[in-house]
Amino acid sequence: MTESLDSTAQTTNSDVSRFPEQLLSDVAGLPALPGVYRYFDAQDVLLYVGKAKNLKKRVTTYFQKDHGGSRIGHMVGKIARMQTTVVRTEAEALLLENNLIKTLHPKYNILFRDDKSYPYLKITNHEFGRVVYYRGLIDKKNQYFGPYPNTWAVRETITHLQKVFKLRTCEDTVFKNRTRPCMLHQIKRCTAPCVGLISPSDYAKDLAQAADFLNGDTNALLSQLQAQMLAHSEKLEFELAAEVRNKISALSGVLQNQSVEANSSNGAAGEAERDVDIIAAKVHGGRACVNLAMVRGGRHLGDRAYFPAHVSEAADFANVRDDEDSNDDAEEAITSEALLLQSFIAQHYDGLAIPQVIICAEPIPMGLLEALSSQAGHRVRAVQSPREHRRVWLEMAQKNADIALARLLAEEGSQQARTRALVDVLDLNLEEQGRELSSLRIECFDISHTSGEATQASCVVFGDHKMQSSQYRRFKINGITPGDDFAAMRQVLARRYATRETASQATADKASTSANLLPDVVLVDGGKGQVSMAREVFEGLGLDLSRIVGVEKGEGRKVGLEELVFADGREKITLPPDSAALMLVAQIRDEAHRFAITGMRAARDKVRVSGGKLEEIAGIGAKRRAALLSHFGSVRGIAAASVEDIAKVEGISKLLAEEIYRAVR
Repeated sequence: MTESLDSTAQTTNSDVSRFPEQLLSDVAGLPALPGVYRYFDAQDVLLYVGKAKNLKKRVTTYFQKDHGGSRIGHMVGKIARMQTTVVRTEAEALLLENNLIKTLHPKYNILFRDDKSYPYLKITNHEFGRVVYYRGLIDKKNQYFGPYPNTWAVRETITHLQKVFKLRTCEDTVFKNRTRPCMLHQIKRCTAPCVGLISPSDYAKDLAQAADFLNGDTNALLSQLQAQMLAHSEKLEFELAAEVRNKISALSGVLQNQSVEANSSNGAAGEAERDVDIIAAKVHGGRACVNLAMVRGGRHLGDRAYFPAHVSEAADFANVRDDEDSNDDAEEAITSEALLLQSFIAQHYDGLAIPQVIICAEPIPMGLLEALSSQAGHRVRAVQSPREHRRVWLEMAQKNADIALARLLAEEGSQQARTRALVDVLDLNLEEQGRELSSLRIECFDISHTSGEATQASCVVFGDHKMQSSQYRRFKINGITPGDDFAAMRQVLARRYATRETASQATADKASTSANLLPDVVLVDGGKGQVSMAREVFEGLGLDLSRIVGVEKGEGRKVGLEELVFADGREKITLPPDSAALMLVAQIRDEAHRFAITGMRAARDKVRVSGGKLEEIAGIGAKRRAALLSHFGSVRGIAAASVEDIAKVEGISKLLAEEIYRAVR
């Protein structure tokens, strides 16, 4: 691969006919070869990554006409410079494109959450192998089956294995120290190899049969069990024959309950579809969903829904075409669903096992299939118009995609309704400011400590109709009287807003971000006292008091009876328990409380475990430090103790107690 020279243009223009000369020069000099192109704006933010089998022809389509005031015209008008990478084949371009998308997160590409932590079922390498749920890196020492779409699918499969093959699931340490069978043996879920109730050879047979079941060799397994049952009968070993019969019955029940079982009796076709992925894509209401259903070993294991971002923008960018180009080699326009499906397949299988067959309703380019086959080490086929049970699988996946997307839209609609209700209650008038409802930003504070120990303040952020966890902050509170929540609130607000600007002040500064601006609402968990403290801080900083809203417990401090208290003199508001605005306030307040208390507990436990100043005292090692903390509960407890009390701890002399007394006070 060879990297082209970067352009150095630094200005953009909404009129696509007035791009920087250097950019247009770079476009004119592109080769007619396969490759990947990247667009950047004037601030050097990556806008879009695309691939092309002919770089010159593909990139030129973006700049050869005026796209007007459309959304694509607005996006293309931001391009200030570009980078290109020439590769040998279209497949290489595809792989490079998706590697760049996943690592660089362009603004206008379809982005899927990089979640590769799929669970597996593991059979350990042991004389009496154990079946266990597993999530992590795969090694060659043990046997792994999967991946499974979710935890529930693994747990259910383990239950089936226990019912049919009676394999152990206990830890090796427990297995080694058993002296009598456990409850699982009593309910006929384990053959109790821990106490020798089954021989190693017989247990190994059960393990092998379980592996056959997981691999989808169910017909061969049933035939093997039936032959085994007949052999026992001929030898008049009727009890053993009955055990095998019960195993066949249990296995048959499992297979019958698997209502979407592959018909693996169809010879080669059945063999080929033991591992199949069924993928359905749905775009509606400005959001998108990809539903992935997984068949492994001929058994349908369930599905998982994915909700990517930037689908509409990516479709606009991908479908820029030259209307006058009638060349047969011109790329065909692609639907949002097809682009969504292709993006998912290209990004999802990186680093994962790829099945032999992918069933979907949209076409998959041959270049993508070739790249997948090369990565998998076997041929990967795509079935676009499935029949019989394959069609049932696809219809199920499409239905589940519809349901998941409808649920997402309903949840988002509900959250937007809550945002609207709170805006109306607080009379914020965002529309008069020319702002969207999604621009509402709320920051909420809470104080947490244990009897004054390890005081921490939390700040959680709500924006774009959801909690923004990446913007949460914790503040360690120092220099106050332990347990003084008012002083803690004064300190955290002063530290948080000392350098913040209002939206009007930031107008001239294009580099300002929402994280640098004052929120529309500052929620404090408390009533008049906390609101008065917040008022003092805001007055000292010259900030607008109308932003401060306190969440005061209602009568009897019952949940649902909270009242909103204002710092600017407005009358308090009591909302009904079913108020959408109150639900949003409670959601934000509870999240602030959760975030504060988890931080406080972590800080407190760190002090209690480490021992703080105790570590600096000569003669205090791990054992004596642990004894002191166990006796007094914390460093604060030691500091409050007398020399005589400290000397009562085992291993602490009077002389050492005096030294500890001086050190911790």
